[in-house]
Amino acid sequence: MVSIVSAVRLSKQVATGSTSLTILDDVSFDIEEGETVAVVGASGSGKTTLLGLLAGLDLATSGTVHLVGQDLARLDEDGRAALRGGAVGFVFQSFQLLPALTALENVMLPMELAGVSQARALAARLLERVGLGERKTHYPRQLSGGEQQRVAIARAFGGPPRVLFADEPTGNLDSATGREITDLMFDLNRERRTTLVLVTHDEDLSHRCGRRLRLAAGKLVADERG
Repeated sequence: MVSIVSAVRLSKQVATGSTSLTILDDVSFDIEEGETVAVVGASGSGKTTLLGLLAGLDLATSGTVHLVGQDLARLDEDGRAALRGGAVGFVFQSFQLLPALTALENVMLPMELAGVSQARALAARLLERVGLGERKTHYPRQLSGGEQQRVAIARAFGGPPRVLFADEPTGNLDSATGREITDLMFDLNRERRTTLVLVTHDEDLSHRCGRRLRLAAGKLVADERG
């Protein structure tokens, strides 16, 4: 199998006054194409920082990340953005929808930026798939939290992505809505054969993935399968 995400001796430090705080410390692993991987650990263990480094949203202090065969450190900011636009989808806890755009326009936008043909028709089909075919012209303020996250999931799969990064995707939802959103995300991931990297503090959710990377105080302390 081919590694679609690879981290080698990844570390991240940030300056805090005259000292340096280590957020990630010498983390290494490979993720094969098609895997579902949960990144778990206590609050402050470095989960979201790791996700940002893997996606090229931030750069490591030391070590390397390869994403779909590209060394992220060798790309400039525009190059990393282009790589994300062509190969990566995101689902965030806070939905990250643009309030001035309708549901349809929010789903279309990244596809249009990536040059996807027939973006409007594809976006409409994705909204139908996530159960929002009748809500295409609604703005985020007119949608419930669960509906907004469905729009975000439709947007994330518009590429379609080879890797989907999800950061606490059910964190702002009640438990029943969270289960519905989780089912939808895993169903779409399976249908489109995407690689899923999911940050969560929810152990039940993490066990829906085939593998769990467990962080503690910035270190990778366990790599669990099954």
